[in-house]
Amino acid sequence: MMPFFALMLLAVVQVGLLVRGRVLVTHAAREAVRSAAVGDSDGEVRSAAIAAADLDPRRLAVAVRRANGRATVQLLYTEPTDVPLVGPLVSDVVFEARATMRLE
Repeated sequence: MMPFFALMLLAVVQVGLLVRGRVLVTHAAREAVRSAAVGDSDGEVRSAAIAAADLDPRRLAVAVRRANGRATVQLLYTEPTDVPLVGPLVSDVVFEARATMRLE
């Protein structure tokens, strides 16, 4: 019975880490679009996304689009599932976040 509870506890920890990753990606997208809206370059927008959250830059893809007076930033982030025993059972999760803001 004890191994089952230990496995369930590790699963809860893994889910918590994935929820944290989702929140960080959403926050990074919002910060990145603020940077894009004030006219920063695409490289600066990417830097703003990385600085806003504790995300691994190697796992982050940033797409910036400016059209019709609006800036749109789309982030794709691959969150690893590396909790012992539970992580190897599921593949890494890809989170997508998109934010749009009026150009200033």
